[in-house]
Amino acid sequence: MHHTFMPIDIARREDYLDRLARCAQVASDYSFLNLWAWAEEYGLSWAWDEELIWIKQTRPYEAFWAPVGNWEAVDWSTYPFPVLNGSIDFIRVPQALAEIWEKSLQGRARVKDQRGQWDYLYRAEDLISLSGNRLHKKKNLLNQFVKKYDFEYKPFGIEQIEHAVAMQEDWCTWRDCESSEVLAAENRAILRVLNHWSDLGAILGGSLFVNQIIVAYTLAEPLTEDMLVIHFEKGCPDYKGVYQAINQMFLSDAGGAFTWVNREQDLDSDGLRKAKLSYQPADFLKKSKVSFTG
Repeated sequence: MHHTFMPIDIARREDYLDRLARCAQVASDYSFLNLWAWAEEYGLSWAWDEELIWIKQTRPYEAFWAPVGNWEAVDWSTYPFPVLNGSIDFIRVPQALAEIWEKSLQGRARVKDQRGQWDYLYRAEDLISLSGNRLHKKKNLLNQFVKKYDFEYKPFGIEQIEHAVAMQEDWCTWRDCESSEVLAAENRAILRVLNHWSDLGAILGGSLFVNQIIVAYTLAEPLTEDMLVIHFEKGCPDYKGVYQAINQMFLSDAGGAFTWVNREQDLDSDGLRKAKLSYQPADFLKKSKVSFTG
């Protein structure tokens, strides 16, 4: 079977989501919005066969992501894998698939943990209530924001887009995106989502305004029936407690239907790891690099 890799096409979103729903475990990387937002940054393309969708990355190096589809329905011992320059390396492989491969391809799959890719999972009710000692600091900062500012929370919709685009420009000035390829890439991914908002379907989000000026926004989507994934969350650093406020207010407004909130990975960044751990994750969705021999 020859795999033909094509650009990720927004017109196939529904077909993709149908295959994604068959995965035994869904990591944040594989949401359609994530693939679409980051396709240019990672040089992503996909190839479809009868059972699976294969995802290839060409930047900053070449590798495959985990295939999307019903992993249990595949006979892995005979299934044709795509090959890159003679090697077969997969990154961001959810634990459930890594275990299937280890079991069915005994000795051929070398699995190496990728801690920086683990998704952080929180109970939605914990992030909404912020109760107990563990989250006392967060609640304190939220309360300070509520007391200090004359704010308005609005669900994110088409009328917030131009505000968010303007805020992204300011945010990039504050954080000097031009000197950080990571922040510049994220900024391009956010603008790609905002520019294709109406084509992307089930995006949820929230925004915070103080004196009619946007000071924070967040963009999220349902990943599974009981898990919401937060893709982007931005706040203006001049407003103390703004991140705690947008996080809690958005989940109070839109997160009640979900058991779990997935706040994505830390990419081995010390600052991100500290921030994500400070919200006391209840679990992790572990991912690995898997390399195949012979």
